[in-house]
Amino acid sequence: MSTTLVVVGSQWGDEGKGKITDYFASHADMVVRYQGGNNAGHSVAFGGKKYSLQSIPSGIFNPQTINVMGNGMVVNPVSVIAELRKLSDQGITEHNLYISTRAAMVMPWHSALDGAYEANLGKALIGTTKKGIGPCYADKYSRIGMRIGDLLEPEYFRMRLEAALAVKNPEMKMLGLPEMDADEIYNQYMEIAEQLKDRIVDTSDLINKHLQGEGNILFEGAQGMMLCIDHGTYPYVTSSTPSAASVPVGAGIAPQWIKTVAGVLKAYCTRVGEGPFPTELHDEIGDGIRERGHEYGTVTGRPRRVGWLDCCVAKYTSRLSGITNWAVTLLDVLSGIDTLRICYAYELDGKVIECPPSTIAALERCKPLYVEMPGWKEDITAVRKYEDLPENARKYLEKVEEITGVPVGLVSVGPDREQTFITSPELKKFAK
Repeated sequence: MSTTLVVVGSQWGDEGKGKITDYFASHADMVVRYQGGNNAGHSVAFGGKKYSLQSIPSGIFNPQTINVMGNGMVVNPVSVIAELRKLSDQGITEHNLYISTRAAMVMPWHSALDGAYEANLGKALIGTTKKGIGPCYADKYSRIGMRIGDLLEPEYFRMRLEAALAVKNPEMKMLGLPEMDADEIYNQYMEIAEQLKDRIVDTSDLINKHLQGEGNILFEGAQGMMLCIDHGTYPYVTSSTPSAASVPVGAGIAPQWIKTVAGVLKAYCTRVGEGPFPTELHDEIGDGIRERGHEYGTVTGRPRRVGWLDCCVAKYTSRLSGITNWAVTLLDVLSGIDTLRICYAYELDGKVIECPPSTIAALERCKPLYVEMPGWKEDITAVRKYEDLPENARKYLEKVEEITGVPVGLVSVGPDREQTFITSPELKKFAK
């Protein structure tokens, strides 16, 4: 039987999941994206080159790896073709990629409506990437959405398209947007169907057949757990759940296959978009971390908000996703800071709590409680063994383990694949 590993973001996204999934994907037989869409930017660096992905799984760089876009995703086929073309231009020409027939399909009206909804929110805006992800998920659950498999059935696609536009065009008009033409969209998407038809399959069947064989299967999430539609800082969240608990539904497998979960934990915190951020820094330390860590959105280019590591959040997300090991990223960015802080709990209305509250109103009143740790001066980007880290860097990681109750199984000290080392036997079997 195959072994499985789930990689999840444990903060607000942008934790370095692209680098970690690429690290394990280079040894995986299959990589599966199980939720989200092309609003998720993954940066990957190896061989002296940097690559950016949005919706395509990180295993695309290994021609032997099967890459799957699962049924839990919302897939923009125009974006997929553009990503594949860009990869080809960069020399990645063997695209071993399959897309679920059951994945929701992002249509042209979704991004238009996404922008209009955001504009109408005024000061209550969410901070969406305006890629149409939320409206696409909304149509999926309203049962008026279209699916990737519809591209293989031209007459059915046309019928579904006209039914959708009968609802969407009046809404577009009401919002002051131009109505969309069914013929134009039909012709565009039939051309797309010709380009993608050999990649559109029943991916649940494909994955389950590989589960019965030998090898490693990596399940890759997008965004982070604090952006989860159910458990995140609602309404400042994405429109799906990045939790490891959503893998069975989003990939079409049984839950008993999920045993090992690596939670990607940036050594500090960042978030893009609106919403409360208890440990946010508004000083030169935060500015310095942003510049050293190149903290700008992969998809949007927006500067990320920066804060101290929040282990109140880490404990919460480890509980929700059953995280068995932390994969700590960007530890090198903290080099040179005299005193580091780690949030271990919040004070809310005079009481100490160890779990983020469910409402934004309460979270905005939370004051972070910190433990202070001495920093280190050394450049650690060339370190390849845990024991070679400076003593204070090791103590920092050990404090994270102590507060969260989850061991550190992997440490990343730079953007390249080689700047990574594993400390956990559980994770080592996925890197062979």
